[in-house]
Amino acid sequence: MSGFKTVLPDPRLTPRFAGVATFCRFPRLDDVPPAARPVDWAIYGVPFDSGVTFRPGARFGPRAIRDASQYVKPYHVEHAVNVCQKLSLADAGDAPVHPYGLEETLRSVAAWAGGLGDPKTTRLLAVGGDHSIAYANLRATWERLGKPQPGLPLIHLDSHLDTVDAVWGQKWGHASVFIRAIEDGLVDPARMISIGVKGPLNRAEDLDFARAKGVEVVTFGRWRHEGPPVLGAFLARLGPSRAYLTFDVDVVDPAFAPGTGTPSVGGFTSAEVLTILRSLRGVRLAGADVVEVLPDRDVSQITALLASQVILEVLALDAAVR
Repeated sequence: MSGFKTVLPDPRLTPRFAGVATFCRFPRLDDVPPAARPVDWAIYGVPFDSGVTFRPGARFGPRAIRDASQYVKPYHVEHAVNVCQKLSLADAGDAPVHPYGLEETLRSVAAWAGGLGDPKTTRLLAVGGDHSIAYANLRATWERLGKPQPGLPLIHLDSHLDTVDAVWGQKWGHASVFIRAIEDGLVDPARMISIGVKGPLNRAEDLDFARAKGVEVVTFGRWRHEGPPVLGAFLARLGPSRAYLTFDVDVVDPAFAPGTGTPSVGGFTSAEVLTILRSLRGVRLAGADVVEVLPDRDVSQITALLASQVILEVLALDAAVR
């Protein structure tokens, strides 16, 4: 396929159900030919869920998403771009984890991911695992960009703010990922937007940290009333800055994404959340993650398939600005 930076197996010659499963059938990082190096995106799994506060099992998410992603196709109709033509893409395997150590895992994953590809040109897309793993990918991304201050802009799609200081005395779980990232300077809270937040909270004070730091909280109800102009105004404020995108599948209603550990009813349909992602066209991405797929609670792979499509949406956003 002349002119393509990523060469996929031809599905009309090699069935999608054959061979070793990699994310979206991208080549393994070690198999990328020299002409396609350094890769533009290294996609890797983080099979870790020791940070959950309800149902475990997201450690099996990367494996399930790889399997479901065999049917993902590289041409994006809405953006009119083929991600494999514009981008060199590779599956970098799974990061090493320490299932009994939360902070230990996050720091070791950050160090491991920091060595993938070319730190100056390769962007990182982490596939979880629970949302705590976003800290690791954020840290690796921030360090590879030269530790910019006051931190990276963040586009956050989630039912939960994930800014609780501690749960059960633990400060590194999936409910605390962004309070830690903000404290450590990885994220600029004045340029952070959380979209889709919904459902009851344990207490009103759970909103205090985000409000005090200037995070723009777009609840599901607010999005229903105001819609895309909210995101458009945020993107206008970003200008040419590179932003990190984090996507928790529980932002989608469990009727459309049942395979997650902390389901929150009354959310987006899968079509609505894809529309939101596509409305980000023009954003310059620094890195991304897709998290919280729990295969044992999934039905007919619909959550894993949605996560697979989200991976393509992220890559298509980058391809569309090249």
